Amino acid sequence: MTLPKAFAPLLLLILQIAIFPANAEETEITTPPPPTIAATAYILQDYHTGKILAESNADTKLAPASLTKIMTVYVVFREISNGHLHLDDFADISQKAWKTSGSRMFVEVNKPVKIEDLLKGVIIQSGNDASVALAEHVAGSEETFAEMMNQHAARLGMTNSHFKNSDGLPIEDHYTTARDLATLTSALIREFPNYYPWFSQKEFTYNKITQHNRNQLLSRDESVDGVKTGFTDDAGYCLVASALREDMRLISVVMGARSANARANENQTLLNYGFRFFESHKLYQGKTALSEARVWKGDDQTVPLGLTEDMYVTIPRRHYNDLKAEINIDKKITAPVSEGEKHGSVSVTLKNEPLFTRDLIALKTIEQGNIGRRLYDGILMMMEKSDDGK
Repeated sequence: MTLPKAFAPLLLLILQIAIFPANAEETEITTPPPPTIAATAYILQDYHTGKILAESNADTKLAPASLTKIMTVYVVFREISNGHLHLDDFADISQKAWKTSGSRMFVEVNKPVKIEDLLKGVIIQSGNDASVALAEHVAGSEETFAEMMNQHAARLGMTNSHFKNSDGLPIEDHYTTARDLATLTSALIREFPNYYPWFSQKEFTYNKITQHNRNQLLSRDESVDGVKTGFTDDAGYCLVASALREDMRLISVVMGARSANARANENQTLLNYGFRFFESHKLYQGKTALSEARVWKGDDQTVPLGLTEDMYVTIPRRHYNDLKAEINIDKKITAPVSEGEKHGSVSVTLKNEPLFTRDLIALKTIEQGNIGRRLYDGILMMMEKSDDGK
């Protein structure tokens, strides 16, 4: 069977490895251990694959301070994407929102504020008043909004998180983890690419007051494009950062650092480690044919097979040529075939160690053929079965 062009480069790579095996000493995988990070908890994760490159106490439930606001804006973004809210809508400002302590956007009672401005006030200025105003506008009360936050957390698989408010000010039974924050941040970047650039904005002016983004890495490292800082006496200094270098995106979470400078330094250390010693590659494009399979008794004799989504891999640097892929296709695929049905798999290994296996699915529906096709293929199938039995 002729393989499609999309598979040819990887097939050539496999043949090269088989014919010209590399010296074992030269290709031995020796990745240095992660750096020591001065924080209560941390995690470093590849955005595309979800691979964890470093972690410590990543599932420990901790007070998140203003990292809470990542979930706050996520919920608001969802409401916008669902058509329940619009960026140019205006929200009324209550006494409760206006009186909220801590970092502020400086909204004023009975002076409506556009939703887009409130979002930037939360993301860039870390305004607690803006967070409460958004919560009240979306859900009627901050308590109801917190229930929405928890529903989204459950849906995203944030199993060790529970939210009680929208701003992250200290309150009992309000917690999350470094791992859950990485999960949330990945979802936010993936689902809202049009809004995510706001997290890299270095300053925002509202009510003639200009405030600067507290994420110091935005000025230190041009590859960093988010995400959010936080601080309370209980939580310590926290920062979720994300950086993109050469199509590889990493997400780092540091919770409980000793100072604002330390949280930036520790995140920078994690990001540098990840980019220096690992690399990420997209091996296959989702919803694109990787192979074709014979279909029996159908109105078409072949069906294209591919993946539901792009396939990425995160591996130690300088070991791309040690990757091998194997495609397995089901035998005797008989019509009808529905689009999305599993009919095979792709397996990827690194130096004979399995990395992952993904299902191959039908990329289109194949209906049953006419009676002549079904009878003809039925005879061929019986003949093949007879030959197999010899």
